[in-house]
Amino acid sequence: MKKALLAFVKFAATAALIAAGGYYYWQRGGGADMEGGAGSAPEKRSVPVSLTPAAVKDFEDLAAVQGNVRAKNFAMVSPVIGGPLQALHVNEGDSVKAGETLLFEVDSINLRNALDVRRQDLAVAVNGRREKEARLEQVQADFHKAEVDLRRYELLYEDNVVPVDTLELQQSRYKQTKAMLSLAQTLVQLGREQEQQAAIAVEIAQKNLDDAATVAPISGVVTMKLVEVGEMASAGHPVLRIEDPSELEVTAFLPAEHFGRVTEGVTRTRIRVYGVDAGELPVTYKSPAISPKLRSFEVRCALPGPPEGVATGAIAEMAVILESRTGVAVPSRAVVTRGGKSVVYTVENGMARGVEAATGLENGGWSEIVSGGIAEGAPVITMGQTLVEDGTPVSVQDGAK
Repeated sequence: MKKALLAFVKFAATAALIAAGGYYYWQRGGGADMEGGAGSAPEKRSVPVSLTPAAVKDFEDLAAVQGNVRAKNFAMVSPVIGGPLQALHVNEGDSVKAGETLLFEVDSINLRNALDVRRQDLAVAVNGRREKEARLEQVQADFHKAEVDLRRYELLYEDNVVPVDTLELQQSRYKQTKAMLSLAQTLVQLGREQEQQAAIAVEIAQKNLDDAATVAPISGVVTMKLVEVGEMASAGHPVLRIEDPSELEVTAFLPAEHFGRVTEGVTRTRIRVYGVDAGELPVTYKSPAISPKLRSFEVRCALPGPPEGVATGAIAEMAVILESRTGVAVPSRAVVTRGGKSVVYTVENGMARGVEAATGLENGGWSEIVSGGIAEGAPVITMGQTLVEDGTPVSVQDGAK
């Protein structure tokens, strides 16, 4: 019984294979031989395709990068002189005005004492100069008296009234008072220089005291506090950061190969910040050199009147338009590779015709045709293009574009 069942299964499988082969042969044209005779040729079946007309499109070569939004004008404010931070007059979020708002003060006790000492030094220098001027007046009087006496004794000597020794004594006295006059004049000049020096020292001490209090260098908003009251503040180390929120800019870095394609004031960018469209803006700054470490260069775009929701510190999506042009284009899916070349298929007299076409830029699913015999409006195969060769019969589907 089992042997009979096994034989029946083998017979049924063989019959099914023979039937399938016969159906396949008939589908491939064998049926035509049986119906039309051995001399009739098999008919080549057509491939269903869809067409899309070539169109003129705008193309852009874009470099998409991420950048940061920051204030165009900002200041990291540090004290001019170091010392313990004595007072902090603003907090984060406070608005400040350039040259008016007092920000913070460092300990100024020693500076005040130094100013008092310099003022006393100036007073001493003034009195010293006055003393030297008075001494000069006294020496001038002595010199005038010695000059008059010398003339009188010279006349007396000529009349043989006084001996030569007396005349020589008067001449010596005249020379001594003249030397003292020169010394007194020099001392007066020295006193005046010392007074001027002391006055400058007072100005320096006053400036140091004034520098203990720091005012806002720019108008804006305090965005960061880096030192607390009582901590040591050092010259050159920031205490506060101030930003002007009315003028923002986006800064980003582009690969070095794009350096020659970006021109300050000419190249344009499209910027979005967390979904907010900031518009199409020109490049306002391009770094003059490429970073040898990063192999990139910086570009900046000003955001005049920034949109609502755009603030410093945000990440910005920047698309730099390196090149833009208009040309004939076909859907990118219409371009296939045949023999290592790009080919686009059109339809002529119900047959597929391959056209070599060099492609350029690609945007939005369309490829630019930079060379080849594809004109605007020419229908190209966009469905079934991978199933055809040059000369393949095709049938255009209804509703194909």
